[in-house]
Amino acid sequence: MIPIRACALTFSVLLGPALAHAQQADVIAAPAAAAATPAFSSVPELTAGFNQLYEHRFPEARATFADWQSRNTQEPFAEVAIAASYLFEELYRQSVLTSDFFLNEKRFLHGIECKPDAQRMKSFNDALARARSLARERQKSNPKDPEALFALTLAAGMESDADAILAKKQLDALKRMKEANEYAKQLLVQHPEATDAYVAPGIANYIIGSLNAGFRFALWFGGIHGDKKLGMEEVGKTAESGRYLRPFAKIMLALAARREKQNALAQRLLRELKDEFPDNELFASEYAKAMGQPIPAILTR
Repeated sequence: MIPIRACALTFSVLLGPALAHAQQADVIAAPAAAAATPAFSSVPELTAGFNQLYEHRFPEARATFADWQSRNTQEPFAEVAIAASYLFEELYRQSVLTSDFFLNEKRFLHGIECKPDAQRMKSFNDALARARSLARERQKSNPKDPEALFALTLAAGMESDADAILAKKQLDALKRMKEANEYAKQLLVQHPEATDAYVAPGIANYIIGSLNAGFRFALWFGGIHGDKKLGMEEVGKTAESGRYLRPFAKIMLALAARREKQNALAQRLLRELKDEFPDNELFASEYAKAMGQPIPAILTR
Protein backbone atom coordinates (compact mmCIF):
# COMPACT_ATOMS: atom_id res chain seq x y z
CA MET A 1 0.00 0.00 0.00
CA ILE A 2 1.32 3.44 -0.93
CA PRO A 3 1.91 5.78 2.04
CA ILE A 4 -0.59 8.64 2.11
CA ARG A 5 2.20 11.21 2.25
CA ALA A 6 3.81 9.83 -0.89
CA CYS A 7 0.51 9.79 -2.74
CA ALA A 8 -0.35 13.34 -1.74
CA LEU A 9 2.97 14.79 -2.77
CA THR A 10 2.80 12.82 -5.98
CA PHE A 11 -0.29 14.75 -6.95
CA SER A 12 1.06 18.00 -5.57
CA VAL A 13 2.77 20.71 -7.56
CA LEU A 14 4.12 24.16 -6.59
CA LEU A 15 1.41 26.72 -7.27
CA GLY A 16 -1.37 24.28 -8.68
CA PRO A 17 -1.35 20.45 -8.42
CA ALA A 18 -2.53 18.00 -11.00
CA LEU A 19 -4.39 20.32 -13.35
CA ALA A 20 -6.21 18.38 -16.04
CA HIS A 21 -3.86 17.35 -18.79
CA ALA A 22 -3.66 20.07 -21.41
CA GLN A 23 -4.10 17.49 -24.14
CA GLN A 24 -7.76 17.23 -23.16
CA ALA A 25 -8.20 20.60 -24.82
CA ASP A 26 -7.22 19.11 -28.18
CA VAL A 27 -10.77 17.81 -28.61
CA ILE A 28 -12.12 21.34 -28.82
CA ALA A 29 -13.01 22.45 -32.31
CA ALA A 30 -11.70 25.99 -31.84
CA PRO A 31 -10.04 27.71 -28.87
CA ALA A 32 -12.04 30.41 -27.15
CA ALA A 33 -10.87 33.98 -27.58
CA ALA A 34 -8.67 35.20 -24.77
CA ALA A 35 -10.69 36.94 -22.09
CA ALA A 36 -9.78 40.52 -21.24
CA THR A 37 -9.13 39.70 -17.62
CA PRO A 38 -6.00 39.77 -15.46
CA ALA A 39 -5.79 36.00 -15.58
CA PHE A 40 -5.54 35.91 -19.38
CA SER A 41 -3.98 39.24 -20.32
CA SER A 42 -0.88 40.88 -18.88
CA VAL A 43 -1.56 43.60 -16.32
CA PRO A 44 1.57 45.72 -15.74
CA GLU A 45 0.96 46.11 -12.00
CA LEU A 46 0.47 42.39 -11.50
CA THR A 47 3.49 41.58 -13.64
CA ALA A 48 5.53 43.97 -11.49
CA GLY A 49 4.24 42.27 -8.35
CA PHE A 50 5.22 38.82 -9.58
CA ASN A 51 8.64 40.13 -10.56
CA GLN A 52 9.00 41.35 -6.98
CA LEU A 53 8.20 37.81 -5.83
CA TYR A 54 10.98 36.46 -8.04
CA GLU A 55 13.30 39.03 -6.48
CA HIS A 56 12.24 37.71 -3.04
CA ARG A 57 10.77 41.09 -2.14
CA PHE A 58 7.71 39.50 -0.62
CA PRO A 59 6.27 42.42 1.41
CA GLU A 60 6.68 44.75 -1.58
CA ALA A 61 4.94 42.24 -3.84
CA ARG A 62 2.03 41.98 -1.43
CA ALA A 63 1.75 45.77 -1.31
CA THR A 64 1.68 45.88 -5.11
CA PHE A 65 -1.03 43.23 -5.30
CA ALA A 66 -3.05 44.86 -2.51
CA ASP A 67 -2.90 48.25 -4.21
CA TRP A 68 -4.20 46.78 -7.46
CA GLN A 69 -6.89 44.85 -5.61
CA SER A 70 -8.08 48.03 -3.87
CA ARG A 71 -8.90 49.46 -7.31
CA ASN A 72 -10.31 46.18 -8.70
CA THR A 73 -12.36 44.91 -5.80
CA GLN A 74 -14.33 42.32 -7.80
CA GLU A 75 -11.28 40.54 -9.24
CA PRO A 76 -10.25 37.36 -7.41
CA PHE A 77 -6.85 37.09 -9.08
CA ALA A 78 -5.27 39.76 -6.87
CA GLU A 79 -6.13 37.72 -3.78
CA VAL A 80 -4.71 34.63 -5.50
CA ALA A 81 -1.52 36.60 -6.09
CA ILE A 82 -1.40 37.70 -2.45
CA ALA A 83 -1.81 34.08 -1.37
CA ALA A 84 0.93 33.06 -3.78
CA SER A 85 3.26 35.60 -2.20
CA TYR A 86 2.88 33.92 1.20
CA LEU A 87 3.32 30.43 -0.29
CA PHE A 88 6.36 31.47 -2.33
CA GLU A 89 7.87 33.06 0.75
CA GLU A 90 7.42 29.94 2.86
CA LEU A 91 8.74 27.70 0.09
CA TYR A 92 11.77 29.97 -0.15
CA ARG A 93 12.32 29.93 3.61
CA GLN A 94 12.11 26.12 3.58
CA SER A 95 14.54 25.86 0.61
CA VAL A 96 12.03 23.93 -1.50
CA LEU A 97 12.95 25.60 -4.81
CA THR A 98 16.56 24.43 -4.74
CA SER A 99 18.65 21.58 -6.08
CA ASP A 100 19.31 20.54 -2.47
CA PHE A 101 15.58 19.73 -2.24
CA PHE A 102 15.10 18.36 -5.76
CA LEU A 103 18.16 16.13 -5.76
CA ASN A 104 17.30 14.63 -2.38
CA GLU A 105 14.87 11.83 -3.24
CA LYS A 106 13.34 11.66 0.24
CA ARG A 107 12.69 15.38 0.44
CA PHE A 108 11.52 15.57 -3.18
CA LEU A 109 8.82 12.95 -2.63
CA HIS A 110 7.92 13.59 1.03
CA GLY A 111 8.26 17.33 1.61
CA ILE A 112 9.85 19.40 4.35
CA GLU A 113 10.68 18.16 7.83
CA CYS A 114 10.24 21.44 9.73
CA LYS A 115 7.03 23.27 10.62
CA PRO A 116 5.94 26.26 8.51
CA ASP A 117 5.50 29.72 9.98
CA ALA A 118 2.04 29.78 11.60
CA GLN A 119 1.28 33.46 10.98
CA ARG A 120 2.40 33.30 7.36
CA MET A 121 0.19 30.29 6.73
CA LYS A 122 -2.78 31.99 8.40
CA SER A 123 -2.34 34.97 6.06
CA PHE A 124 -2.06 32.57 3.15
CA ASN A 125 -5.32 30.83 4.06
CA ASP A 126 -7.11 34.14 4.65
CA ALA A 127 -6.15 35.32 1.16
CA LEU A 128 -7.37 32.05 -0.34
CA ALA A 129 -10.72 32.46 1.41
CA ARG A 130 -11.12 35.97 -0.01
CA ALA A 131 -10.17 34.76 -3.51
CA ARG A 132 -12.73 31.96 -3.36
CA SER A 133 -15.45 34.31 -2.14
CA LEU A 134 -14.85 36.72 -5.03
CA ALA A 135 -14.67 33.89 -7.56
CA ARG A 136 -17.94 32.35 -6.41
CA GLU A 137 -19.61 35.74 -6.57
CA ARG A 138 -18.66 35.92 -10.25
CA GLN A 139 -20.05 32.43 -10.79
CA LYS A 140 -23.50 33.55 -9.69
CA SER A 141 -23.95 35.24 -13.05
CA ASN A 142 -21.79 32.81 -15.04
CA PRO A 143 -20.87 29.41 -13.52
CA LYS A 144 -18.17 28.99 -16.16
CA ASP A 145 -16.64 32.44 -15.71
CA PRO A 146 -12.99 31.81 -16.75
CA GLU A 147 -11.55 34.30 -14.28
CA ALA A 148 -13.40 32.55 -11.47
CA LEU A 149 -12.30 29.12 -12.65
CA PHE A 150 -8.70 30.26 -12.90
CA ALA A 151 -8.79 31.65 -9.36
CA LEU A 152 -10.51 28.59 -7.92
CA THR A 153 -8.10 26.24 -9.66
CA LEU A 154 -5.04 28.05 -8.31
CA ALA A 155 -6.57 28.46 -4.86
CA ALA A 156 -7.23 24.73 -4.55
CA GLY A 157 -3.87 23.90 -6.06
CA MET A 158 -1.90 26.13 -3.73
CA GLU A 159 -3.80 24.86 -0.71
CA SER A 160 -3.04 21.28 -1.73
CA ASP A 161 0.64 22.14 -2.03
CA ALA A 162 0.67 23.80 1.37
CA ASP A 163 -1.14 20.86 2.95
CA ALA A 164 1.14 18.23 1.43
CA ILE A 165 4.54 19.93 1.45
CA LEU A 166 4.35 22.28 4.42
CA ALA A 167 1.58 21.17 6.81
CA LYS A 168 1.64 17.43 6.02
CA LYS A 169 -2.15 17.20 6.00
CA GLN A 170 -2.09 14.57 3.31
CA LEU A 171 -5.79 13.64 3.17
CA ASP A 172 -6.73 17.30 2.94
CA ALA A 173 -4.15 17.72 0.18
CA LEU A 174 -5.77 14.95 -1.85
CA LYS A 175 -9.20 16.56 -1.47
CA ARG A 176 -7.89 19.92 -2.66
CA MET A 177 -6.11 18.20 -5.54
CA LYS A 178 -9.39 16.70 -6.72
CA GLU A 179 -11.09 20.08 -6.41
CA ALA A 180 -8.34 21.79 -8.43
CA ASN A 181 -8.57 19.11 -11.10
CA GLU A 182 -12.30 19.63 -11.59
CA TYR A 183 -11.98 23.40 -11.92
CA ALA A 184 -9.03 22.99 -14.26
CA LYS A 185 -10.96 20.73 -16.62
CA GLN A 186 -13.58 23.44 -17.05
CA LEU A 187 -10.94 26.14 -17.43
CA LEU A 188 -8.84 24.39 -20.08
CA VAL A 189 -11.88 23.58 -22.17
CA GLN A 190 -12.33 27.33 -22.60
CA HIS A 191 -8.69 28.40 -22.58
CA PRO A 192 -6.23 25.73 -23.79
CA GLU A 193 -4.02 28.63 -24.87
CA ALA A 194 -3.56 29.82 -21.27
CA THR A 195 0.14 28.95 -21.14
CA ASP A 196 0.52 29.70 -17.42
CA ALA A 197 -1.66 26.64 -16.76
CA TYR A 198 0.70 24.19 -18.46
CA VAL A 199 3.16 24.36 -15.57
CA ALA A 200 0.80 22.51 -13.24
CA PRO A 201 0.04 19.37 -15.29
CA GLY A 202 3.66 19.42 -16.36
CA ILE A 203 4.99 19.23 -12.82
CA ALA A 204 2.38 16.63 -11.91
CA ASN A 205 3.44 14.52 -14.89
CA TYR A 206 7.08 14.87 -13.91
CA ILE A 207 6.58 13.98 -10.24
CA ILE A 208 4.39 10.97 -11.01
CA GLY A 209 6.86 9.85 -13.66
CA SER A 210 9.64 10.10 -11.06
CA LEU A 211 8.05 7.55 -8.72
CA ASN A 212 9.34 4.00 -8.63
CA ALA A 213 7.65 1.40 -10.78
CA GLY A 214 5.54 0.01 -7.92
CA PHE A 215 3.99 3.37 -7.11
CA ARG A 216 3.33 4.16 -10.78
CA PHE A 217 1.71 0.74 -11.27
CA ALA A 218 -0.66 1.30 -8.33
CA LEU A 219 -1.57 4.79 -9.56
CA TRP A 220 -2.17 3.41 -13.05
CA PHE A 221 -5.16 1.42 -11.72
CA GLY A 222 -6.64 4.71 -10.54
CA GLY A 223 -6.27 6.26 -13.97
CA ILE A 224 -3.28 8.37 -12.94
CA HIS A 225 -0.37 8.37 -15.38
CA GLY A 226 2.91 10.22 -15.38
CA ASP A 227 5.54 10.88 -17.99
CA LYS A 228 8.70 12.76 -17.09
CA LYS A 229 9.50 13.75 -20.67
CA LEU A 230 5.98 15.02 -21.36
CA GLY A 231 5.98 16.83 -18.03
CA MET A 232 9.14 18.72 -18.87
CA GLU A 233 7.72 19.62 -22.29
CA GLU A 234 4.60 21.06 -20.68
CA VAL A 235 6.53 23.05 -18.10
CA GLY A 236 8.63 24.27 -21.02
CA LYS A 237 5.54 25.85 -22.61
CA THR A 238 5.05 28.04 -19.56
CA ALA A 239 8.78 28.72 -19.34
CA GLU A 240 8.68 29.95 -22.93
CA SER A 241 5.52 32.06 -23.00
CA GLY A 242 3.83 32.22 -19.60
CA ARG A 243 2.60 35.58 -18.40
CA TYR A 244 3.10 35.58 -14.64
CA LEU A 245 4.54 32.12 -14.00
CA ARG A 246 7.26 32.03 -16.67
CA PRO A 247 10.19 32.47 -14.20
CA PHE A 248 8.61 29.97 -11.82
CA ALA A 249 8.35 27.46 -14.66
CA LYS A 250 11.98 28.11 -15.58
CA ILE A 251 13.31 27.32 -12.11
CA MET A 252 11.14 24.19 -11.93
CA LEU A 253 12.29 23.05 -15.38
CA ALA A 254 15.92 23.79 -14.53
CA LEU A 255 15.74 21.76 -11.32
CA ALA A 256 14.06 18.89 -13.15
CA ALA A 257 16.76 19.09 -15.81
CA ARG A 258 19.41 18.75 -13.12
CA ARG A 259 17.69 15.60 -11.85
CA GLU A 260 17.71 14.22 -15.39
CA LYS A 261 21.37 15.12 -16.01
CA GLN A 262 20.32 17.55 -18.74
CA ASN A 263 23.01 19.95 -17.66
CA ALA A 264 23.02 22.21 -20.71
CA LEU A 265 19.30 22.93 -20.36
CA ALA A 266 19.60 23.58 -16.62
CA GLN A 267 22.57 25.88 -17.11
CA ARG A 268 20.81 27.89 -19.84
CA LEU A 269 17.62 28.38 -17.84
CA LEU A 270 19.45 29.29 -14.65
CA ARG A 271 21.68 31.72 -16.52
CA GLU A 272 18.60 33.40 -17.97
CA LEU A 273 17.01 33.65 -14.53
CA LYS A 274 20.22 34.98 -12.99
CA ASP A 275 20.52 37.63 -15.70
CA GLU A 276 16.84 38.60 -15.50
CA PHE A 277 16.83 38.78 -11.69
CA PRO A 278 20.40 39.70 -10.67
CA ASP A 279 19.36 40.39 -7.06
CA ASN A 280 17.87 36.91 -6.60
CA GLU A 281 20.48 35.04 -4.58
CA LEU A 282 18.77 31.69 -5.13
CA PHE A 283 19.07 31.91 -8.92
CA ALA A 284 22.73 32.94 -8.68
CA SER A 285 23.44 30.12 -6.24
CA GLU A 286 21.69 27.48 -8.35
CA TYR A 287 23.49 28.68 -11.48
CA ALA A 288 26.84 28.36 -9.71
CA LYS A 289 25.96 24.84 -8.55
CA ALA A 290 24.86 23.83 -12.06
CA MET A 291 28.12 25.16 -13.48
CA GLY A 292 30.19 23.41 -10.83
CA GLN A 293 31.46 26.77 -9.59
CA PRO A 294 31.88 28.05 -6.02
CA ILE A 295 28.82 29.83 -4.71
CA PRO A 296 29.52 33.59 -4.76
CA ALA A 297 30.79 34.79 -1.38
CA ILE A 298 27.95 37.26 -0.96
CA LEU A 299 25.52 34.32 -1.02
CA THR A 300 27.23 32.44 1.77
CA ARG A 301 27.34 35.22 4.32
